[in-house]
Amino acid sequence: MEPSNSPMRLVVAGAAGRMGRMLVQAVHATPGAVLAGALERPGSAALGQDAGELAGLGPLGAPVSDDALAVLAKADGLLDFTSPDATTAFAAIAAQARIVHVIGTTGMGEAHLAALEAAARHAVIVRSGNMSLGVNLLAGLVRKVAATLGVDYDVEIVEMHHRMKVDAPSGTALMLGEAAAEGRKVSLADKAVRARDGHTGARKDGDIGFAALRGGTVVGDHDAIFAGPGERLILGHRAEDRSVFARGAVRAALWGHGRKPGQYTMADVLGLSDL
Repeated sequence: MEPSNSPMRLVVAGAAGRMGRMLVQAVHATPGAVLAGALERPGSAALGQDAGELAGLGPLGAPVSDDALAVLAKADGLLDFTSPDATTAFAAIAAQARIVHVIGTTGMGEAHLAALEAAARHAVIVRSGNMSLGVNLLAGLVRKVAATLGVDYDVEIVEMHHRMKVDAPSGTALMLGEAAAEGRKVSLADKAVRARDGHTGARKDGDIGFAALRGGTVVGDHDAIFAGPGERLILGHRAEDRSVFARGAVRAALWGHGRKPGQYTMADVLGLSDL
């Protein structure tokens, strides 16, 4: 679908949730975008309510629905920070509608990723473990530092999130791990160490370790630690407000409107692919 002078019609999935309400606010605040619909799971208490009122904006004429097929048929893009199973179901519908699907959902498994790859043959998919400018800059720096320092420097990714987060490591932590692996030209699947307990033995050269902390109301803290002989280099990011993710998602949707089908990342959106 080619972009026009009309505002991009965006739908928010999970519109009654904390992130969904922020996405609604971000769409409403962004020139060139308009809220065209809102989705929630069947049985949600929010069904039929106006998504604008749920987000504290007043009525926007976008009642919350559980009929994704009907809502997405009248949209240009979908903003989706839901669950892996819901996201893959939305991806099939978004591909059928030939619209932009911006995915911030984390915790994806191999079957979910395969479904997204199939959907990307027909739809523009922008998927990232983190939509913020700062984190994507950080990933580029991690990639470059990993390539420069080599295996004499041990890589550890440490993240902390609020006590309600259900997946670990976080999508952002995995994104930073992937960046380090890319910098070293290795597979993260071969080098990742996600847990340590008991007598683990000495650390193996080239491992990329992860540590996940949970507690309180932490929005998102991430550090990439390069620990070498006699020194440590620590690259970090602190998210202070979830609105940075919502604004990034809307920016990604606008960027993707009218592009060729395929899978893209926030590095593509922000022009950071070569960092």
